[in-house]
Amino acid sequence: MRELEKTGKSVEEAITNALQELAVKRDNVDIRIIDEPVQGLLGVIGSKPARVQVSIKEGPAQYLLSFVEKLLTDMPLKGSVSVFETEEKIEVDITGENVGLLIGRRGRTLSDLQYLVSVVMRRQFGNLGKMIVVDIEGYRSRREKTLVQLANSVAQKVLKDGFEQSLEPMSPQERRIIHIALQDKPGIVTYSAGNEPYRKVIIAPR
Repeated sequence: MRELEKTGKSVEEAITNALQELAVKRDNVDIRIIDEPVQGLLGVIGSKPARVQVSIKEGPAQYLLSFVEKLLTDMPLKGSVSVFETEEKIEVDITGENVGLLIGRRGRTLSDLQYLVSVVMRRQFGNLGKMIVVDIEGYRSRREKTLVQLANSVAQKVLKDGFEQSLEPMSPQERRIIHIALQDKPGIVTYSAGNEPYRKVIIAPR
């Protein structure tokens, strides 16, 4: 648990100073007032600032776990939530009997859920520099394998026929999988075209 002591002309100013430095929202901290401000003679002599101690209740991974668990309860859906954190990302994995409803057609609902969670996390933790990934029943790993197979299959057709091919509209994360899968393939170049949410990958001969 990270904690910080800050001062200010008032208790509220001291709290605000601490929240700004911690880069978290007020509802995710415990606040202890150490000293109330004291106004000295003529407002100067003997003056004493307010001093507070502010402690973060939950770090990003724990906050994410609590948020998604509450989200499932409110829907309501029965599921188990696990969170894994690395230096680059925080991944939440949801499993359960009926949580597959949150995947949606071609993962659209899952993409929307991940966007919502990412927005909430970045508002709650202003200095969060990690990618937020949401997966349900291992869908993303299965989808990635499918996309890599699709990319290689279409690339072979492009090399054989000599004409570019456009894939179906995909999310930015899925388009990235296609680009990475073919970035070192001889004779092939990929690029994205169109506007969200209909932006798609084009596979073309180099």
